[in-house]
Amino acid sequence: VAVCRTLSSSDDVQDRENEKGRLEEAYEKCDRDLDELIVQHYTELTTAIRTYQSITERITNSRNKIKQVKENLLSCKMLLHCKRDELRKLWIEGIEHKHVLNLLDEIENIKQVPQKLEQCMASKHYLNATDMLVSAVDSLEGPLLQVEGLSDLRLELHSKKMNLHLVLIDELHRHLYIKSTNRVGQRGRDRARLGSLVKDASPLPLMDVTNLSTPRKFLETSQFSTPGSSSMRDSSLLEIKEDTELDPEENSAVFMGILIKGLAKLKKIPETVKAIQDRLEQELKQIVKRSTTQVADNGYQRGENISQENQPR
Repeated sequence: VAVCRTLSSSDDVQDRENEKGRLEEAYEKCDRDLDELIVQHYTELTTAIRTYQSITERITNSRNKIKQVKENLLSCKMLLHCKRDELRKLWIEGIEHKHVLNLLDEIENIKQVPQKLEQCMASKHYLNATDMLVSAVDSLEGPLLQVEGLSDLRLELHSKKMNLHLVLIDELHRHLYIKSTNRVGQRGRDRARLGSLVKDASPLPLMDVTNLSTPRKFLETSQFSTPGSSSMRDSSLLEIKEDTELDPEENSAVFMGILIKGLAKLKKIPETVKAIQDRLEQELKQIVKRSTTQVADNGYQRGENISQENQPR
């Protein structure tokens, strides 16, 4: 545009020719200079062109890939939208199947409860039996309530749960009134046998029962004189555990603690207290009767031994 304007502004043909020649000379000089620069910087120019071409190709490939990814995302979105209800249905079915499997496992375990319960009762591991029975009844009357095939088992375990506390109360009375006094009587018989071996008929020393393990001493601690005695007694009871490998009746005090804990799990503590109160007089009379019989038998045996020693050969 500038060249055309310059040529148009000339007055005559000679001026235009001169201007044209000057412009052609300038263009030729510019071409020569450009050729020299290209020759001087050929390597850098070639590298720059190749680099630019590579960058251009990468940008083009990236654009194509991004376009393809967008198309794939749109396609996935459409497919997911179409399959959303089906996927939700499959997810719900998976949860239902998992729940059914858990229920089947629980049913299988509950079906073995009567046999395990009988074994625990036979070995007198009453705390394990109580935990097992209470858990099974809660499951049968809770999540498994609608399972009709377990109705007979539900009635059987419920009946056992209603009667289990009677067995625990009888065991508690046996240790409270019979086993504890049997230890005293056994110690008296042992001393009587030792006394019968002595030549002279010296009177036997009185039995010292202060060190005997009795149910009362299971609870007699300094906690009764403290303000927080109730909570301490509760925590002491909670710490009682049953070892299935040992004889449960080896430690009478711990065994009675286990019985009380089992009765608490069965929620039969009021019935237990009432049974102890009702049978207290009868059990104490039986203790007096047994003690009297033991004293009379020991005295009679001692007299027989003395009379035999005084008889001539």
